[in-house]
Order: sequence, then C-alpha cells, then structure tokens
Amino acid sequence: LQKVKNDLEMVLSTVRSKNKQLEDDLKREQQWYEEQKQILETLNKMEEEANTEVEHPSTKRELNELKNKILNLKNYKKELLSALGEFLDEHFPFPEESENIYKKIKSSCFVNFLNLILLVFQMLINTLMTTPHEPYITINESFWPPYIELLLRYGMALRHPEDPNRMRLQAYHK
Repeated sequence: LQKVKNDLEMVLSTVRSKNKQLEDDLKREQQWYEEQKQILETLNKMEEEANTEVEHPSTKRELNELKNKILNLKNYKKELLSALGEFLDEHFPFPEESENIYKKIKSSCFVNFLNLILLVFQMLINTLMTTPHEPYITINESFWPPYIELLLRYGMALRHPEDPNRMRLQAYHK
C-alpha cells in the first residue's frame, strides 16, 4: 500500500505539473489569439477604408473634368507665353552684340528669358530662406540690367537702402 501510495503521489505531481504546463500554454495561446484578433480587426478596418476610397463613377467623371481643365489651362498658358514672348521681343531685346545669335534662336528667346528670371528668383528665394536676417544678393555683371530693372520696376524685388548693387525679394508675406 505504501508503494502504491508513493506511486500515486508521483503520478499526481506529474499530472499537476503537466496541468500547470498546459495552463501556461493555454494562456500563451489565448494571448496569441487576442493579438491575431486585433490584427484581423485592424486589417478589416484598413480594407474598409480602402474600399471607400475606391473611385466611384462620379469621381472618375470629376477626374476627367479636371484633366480637361488642365488641358485648357496648358493651352491658355501657351497662348500667354507666346504673347509675352512677342512683348519681350518688342520691349526688351537682347543686347546688340548678340543680335545675330538672337535672330537664330528667336523661338527660344522667351524660354531663355524665363530661365534667367527664374534663376534670379531662385537665388532670391534661396537667400531669403537660408539667411532670413540678410536676404540680399549682390547684383553683378552676370545679371542683365533690363531683367533687374523689370523686377525692381514691378515691385518684385527691392534694392538695399545703402548699397545699390544688392537687392532682395519683396516681402509679400507682411
């Protein structure tokens, strides 16, 4: 009887340890299940959001309208650019020494003008952003004087109050 009792106690302790191990496994599995459930809920929400964002026929129609408007604006821009090019040819011709070259590249005159003006603007904006406390750039021989005069005349840029060879972008934000 004593031997049977010892054997049964040993079996009981083994069963208890096995039971405790199974309980721990169950807790881990339940935690994993809850995590998977949360992931599934999140994915379902994301899928619903994606489905609501899918284009509807009315959105496609609006998209086509926007494309047409953009096309019309591009055509209008081309017309404006050509009119502005003619104006520039008439009122702001290239210097005499480049007259022969100018005749050959008349079609790219306006593009060059825009590139030069944009270069000056880019320099002004970069200077303003990098050193807001000193937004002035120095005007040197590389800037063609009619371009600088155009920017100054129409209030896009301002000269330095003490040094006429420096200018800055007009403070439109004030």
